[in-house]
Amino acid sequence: MDFPKNLTVYQTTAIVINAVLGVGLLPLPLIAVRAGDTGAPMVTFLAILVTLFGLAVLTMLGMRFPEQSIIHYSEDIIGKWLGRIGSLFIIAFFITLTSLVAREFGEVVITNILPETPLEITVIVMLVLASIFSRNDMMTFAYIHVFYLPILFVPSIAIIALSLGDADPLYLQPLWGHDASGMVTGVFTIAALLQGSFIITMIIPFMRAPEKAMKATIWSIAAAGGLYVLIVINTLALFGPEEIKNLLWPTLELARTATIPGEFVERLDIFFLVVFVTAVFTTMYATYMFTIYAIKQLFRLRDHKMFSFFILPFVFVIAMLPQNTIQMYEIIERIGRAGLVLTIIYPVLLYVIARLRKKQGRRSQ
Repeated sequence: MDFPKNLTVYQTTAIVINAVLGVGLLPLPLIAVRAGDTGAPMVTFLAILVTLFGLAVLTMLGMRFPEQSIIHYSEDIIGKWLGRIGSLFIIAFFITLTSLVAREFGEVVITNILPETPLEITVIVMLVLASIFSRNDMMTFAYIHVFYLPILFVPSIAIIALSLGDADPLYLQPLWGHDASGMVTGVFTIAALLQGSFIITMIIPFMRAPEKAMKATIWSIAAAGGLYVLIVINTLALFGPEEIKNLLWPTLELARTATIPGEFVERLDIFFLVVFVTAVFTTMYATYMFTIYAIKQLFRLRDHKMFSFFILPFVFVIAMLPQNTIQMYEIIERIGRAGLVLTIIYPVLLYVIARLRKKQGRRSQ
């Protein structure tokens, strides 16, 4: 299948970063501290390495098959029907992932911004917005992500810097934590928060220079992963592990402690919530776009727009299934860790089989 090759390395990097940074920012320090106590930064760093490994394998596959996404080259590698079964599982996973992102967004909004607004309204508004924007082509998709990237990063770094005043380095010791028993689970749970990076398999065929895709992979994980680690370090140094365990969204509490010298702005958490809404939109936009493009490619259709509203009811129904916030996070953690089989182990198997069978796509012109 021929793709218009217009995307630059920077645009690809922006898409992957925005796909990674989402609702996971808010509970991230809590997940890391529960897993590693004072070793939370190490847990987060190891999770970044796991994500980088999986994304590097996906990138090598994309560079090996520069004209195809995983939906197509999986059929070349393991056979038509096995490949299609794998693609169906991937599509089902990303439909579920999109719905859980929408639900978590709704929970945050009705708790912190619009307490009188029904949960269903906040969820459906974001889903409709994502479905409308996903009708654009891939170039417009890239332009939108490039536009929103500084809106995500600059305020986030500023808020982290402004909240450092009361940090206590003693909360970061020992670096490896007091109990390593939950670290492995924590590493995979945090790695699951970054599964939006899987979208790179859909992006590489649109790149001007697919051979430079690894550069985009390294830059995107370095930037997004670095922000994740900074948030965990700063939150841990500010509140300590025991206090964080009592907070549902520690990153939001971190933003509330940030102050500008002169104190002419007292509530920086409002600005952070704006960043959060933007981050959720870009993540949901990326996963929604990936889903409908994957469906289009699976059925060998020319246009993806017909699926933008078709999958909307399914995503909304799944989003409403959790009964409360606690159950929602339990489902997110379980689904997320299980999804690593599809986003890391499955690509590794495809790459190994492709090397053994000497399968390779045609080079880009």
